[in-house]
This record gives sequence, C-alpha cells and structure tokens, in this order.
Amino acid sequence: MLTAGEVAGLIVAVFWAILVCFLAMVLIKAARLLTETAKMVSELGERVVPLMEEVSATVTETNRQLVAVEAIATDVKRVSGDMARVSGVASTLIAGPLIKISALGHGVRAAAAARSANGANGANGATAVRGGRTGQRRLPR
Repeated sequence: MLTAGEVAGLIVAVFWAILVCFLAMVLIKAARLLTETAKMVSELGERVVPLMEEVSATVTETNRQLVAVEAIATDVKRVSGDMARVSGVASTLIAGPLIKISALGHGVRAAAAARSANGANGANGATAVRGGRTGQRRLPR
C-alpha cells in the first residue's frame, strides 16, 4: 500500500495536473482572443483609410460651400442696407407730400365747416373759430 506521504504527493500531482490543464485552456483562449483582436484591428485599419478620405472630401466640400454662403450673406447684408436707404428715401418722398395734402384737406374741411356755420349763424353775429367751434367771435390775426 501507499504511505501517507505518497498519497499526499499523488494528490498534489493530480491537482497540479488539473491546474496545468486549466491554465493551458486559459492561455489557449487568451491566444484566440489576441488573434481575433489583431484581425479586427487590421480590418478596422482597412476601413478607416477610405472613411478618412471621405471625411476629408466632405470637409473640403463643406468649406467650399461655406465660402459660397459667406458671399451670399455679404450680398444679403449689402442689399438689406440698400433697401433700408431706398425705404428711407421713399418715406421722405411720399410722407412729406402726403402730410401736406392731409393738412390741406383738413384745412379745406375746417374752412368749409366754418363757412357753413358762418352762413347759418350769420344773423346772430357768431362766427366759426379756427378748429370748427362756433359761437365765439373770431380774433384778428
């Protein structure tokens, strides 16, 4: 039979063999993982180069479009300034005479009202005053 030391040595040898097998499996899986990682990195490198070329072309086209947009924005700014000036000139040309015509119309209406009031109240001596009020004497100017 086996002595206690031999049984202990046998148990240690079996556990050692199990440990070595377990570590061998771990190392094999780690090697597969590293192989797959290397393969993915090389595929990624093959895909990144065309993507970077496309990104570079896109950025170049975007910069070209931004130059065009900047030119358009400058033109719009200039045109809006011109429109503001034209609007001011049109306002000056139209508003001034329009105000004068309105004032003339108001004056004619007030004169007509004063005349009609003067004709109706002529017997009692009351005359229309400037502004269309009746019943007061007109002050000399």
